[in-house]
Amino acid sequence: MNSTRTLTLFQRPFLRLLLRSAAVAAVVLAGWTHTSAQTQSPVLRAMRAEVDRTMTTLAKTTPAPYFLSYAVTEVSSTVITASMGAIDIDVTSSRRVLDVDLRVGSYELDNTRSIRGVAFEMGRGTRGVEMPAGDDERALRSVIWSATDKAYSAAAERFGKVLTNLQVKVREEDSSADLSREQAYVSITPPRAFEYDTAMWRDRVRSLSAMCAQQEHILSGRVSFQTDRLVKYIVNSEGTTIQLSEPIVKMFVIIKAKADDGMSLPLYESYSAYAADRLPSKASMEQDVRRLIDLARRLRTAPLLETYTGPAILSGRSAGVFFHEIFGHRVEGHRQKDVNSSQTFKPFLNKRILPPFINVVFDPTITSLRGNDIVGAFSFDDEGMPGKRVVAVDSGIFKSFLMSRSPIDSFPVSNGHGRRQPGFKAVSRQSNLIVEATTTVPYDTLRAMLRRECIVQKKEFGLLFEDIQGGFTFTGRTVPNAFNVQPLVVYKVFADGRPDELIRGVDLIGTPLTTFNNIVAAADDLGVFNGVCGAESGGVPVSACSPSLLVSTIEVQKKQKSQAKPPILPDPTVPSAGSRP
Repeated sequence: MNSTRTLTLFQRPFLRLLLRSAAVAAVVLAGWTHTSAQTQSPVLRAMRAEVDRTMTTLAKTTPAPYFLSYAVTEVSSTVITASMGAIDIDVTSSRRVLDVDLRVGSYELDNTRSIRGVAFEMGRGTRGVEMPAGDDERALRSVIWSATDKAYSAAAERFGKVLTNLQVKVREEDSSADLSREQAYVSITPPRAFEYDTAMWRDRVRSLSAMCAQQEHILSGRVSFQTDRLVKYIVNSEGTTIQLSEPIVKMFVIIKAKADDGMSLPLYESYSAYAADRLPSKASMEQDVRRLIDLARRLRTAPLLETYTGPAILSGRSAGVFFHEIFGHRVEGHRQKDVNSSQTFKPFLNKRILPPFINVVFDPTITSLRGNDIVGAFSFDDEGMPGKRVVAVDSGIFKSFLMSRSPIDSFPVSNGHGRRQPGFKAVSRQSNLIVEATTTVPYDTLRAMLRRECIVQKKEFGLLFEDIQGGFTFTGRTVPNAFNVQPLVVYKVFADGRPDELIRGVDLIGTPLTTFNNIVAAADDLGVFNGVCGAESGGVPVSACSPSLLVSTIEVQKKQKSQAKPPILPDPTVPSAGSRP
C-alpha cells in the first residue's frame, strides 16, 4: 500500500520538478545547515529544507507559490479522571501534527480568497498531518514533502475558482489583500521544564471525586487533572523561524444533580495554571467541592424564574464571559471580511460603544493578573507573529480589531492574534480579554446601587449572576445578531433588603449594542475566567477578566430542560435512613 502511494506521488508534475532540481535544492540546504545545524532542532532543519526546496523548485511554475509556511505542533498530554472516588481514565499520549499554508497568486490576491455563493467547500488544503516521532530528518521531510504536494495541488485548483468567482460576482465589500506583508522573526526557545508528581495528583483526583459519593442528591461527581505541553515550530518562506513551548495544567470539577421537574443542574469549578505547583492547595479544592455539593442540594428545590427584564449585577467572572461572547467574537478581524458576518462594530470605529469609564484590552503578553494565572498568553501566535497588547476600547471608544495576517480595511497588518488548534487554519482569535474600569465603587456599594435601581424601575428585585457556565453568540446576517450566556448560579436581590434568594432555570440573552448601553457602574473587584474557546480554528485557551458590573436592564429567558424524571431507585451506595453507619 505504501509503495503504491509513493509511485502515485512520483508521477505528479510537482514531484518530477523537484527531482530534476535536486542539485539546486542541495545547495540551498547545505548553505542553511552550515550556519544553523548546531543550534536548530531536526524538526526545524527539516521544515526549513523543504520550504527552501519547494519555493526554489516551483518558482517557474504557473501558478507559482509566493508564500509557504509550515507549522509543526508537538502535544504531550496526561489525563487522569476519577468518578465518585474511582479512577476511570489514566492516559499519557503524544502526537506531532504538521499544518501547511501554501499560497499561489500574490499577497493581494491568492487561493484563500473567499468564494462567494459557496456555502461549504470540501478538501480545502491539509487538515493536519500526523508526523512521526523522533529526529529522523529524512522521515520528517518525506511527510512534509507529501503534504506540500497535496497543498500545492489544492491551492492551484482553488485559485482558478477564485479568479472565476471574481468575474461573476458583484464588487467585494472589502477588497483588502489576502495576506499582510510582515517582517521575518527568529526566536528559538528550548522547551521549559514541566514536572509534576503524577501519583500525588492521581490521589487528589480520586479523593476529591470521592467527596461526591454517598450524597443522595448528587448523580455524578467527576474530577479531572490534565497537563498539556505544546512545543511549536513555525518556518515560512519569508525567513521566520520560531520554536516555543506552551505548558498548561488544568483541573475540572463537574457535579451534576437533577430537580424533581427534570431540570439538569450541572455545577463546575475549574483551575488553570502554567505549572502544577501554581494550582490551589488540596484544602482549597476540598472547600470548593463542599461548596458545590451544598449548592447542588439547594438548587434542586430552588424556585424557577421564567422571564425577567430589569437591573442586574454580573459578577466579575460572569462579566468576563459576557464580554467574551458579545464583544470578543465580534472584533475578530476575519469576520469583518466575511460577507455573511453581521460586522457589528465595523461602522463604530472611533465611535463610542461603551461608557467612558470602560476600557477593553486583549493582552497575550501577560501570564498573570492580581496573582491569578491567565491562560490566553503566548509570545508568538500561530502564524509566527509576536503577540501584542491590543486596546480595543479606550474610554468607551472603539479603536481596534484583533488581527491575524488576513488584512481588512484600515488594518493592513497583524497584531499577533492569528491562532488555531493543530489541524485547523489560523484566523484572528481572542487571547487574554481584560475589562478595565477607570471609575469603580466597592462591591457592597454596587449592590446598594442595584437595590436603588430596582426602586426607580419599580421592580421587586434585581438579579445577581454569580457564576456562569459559558455561552454562545450568533455573528451572521442570516440569524438574529444575539447572544445567549448560560448562568449556573443566580440570585434575586430584593429592593427592600431581604436576604438574597437562589433561583434556577434562566439564560441571559440580548443583543450587543443595546446591552452595552445599559452598563452603568463597575466594582473594584476582579473576576477571572479561564477556559477553552471553540470557533472556526478549533479550541484555543483564553481568559476573560472583568470587575463586577451593574447593568440597568437585562433580559432572561427560560432555560431548556430535560423531561426525564430523576432516578426512581436511590443510589445503592448511599446509606438509608434506617441502616447502620
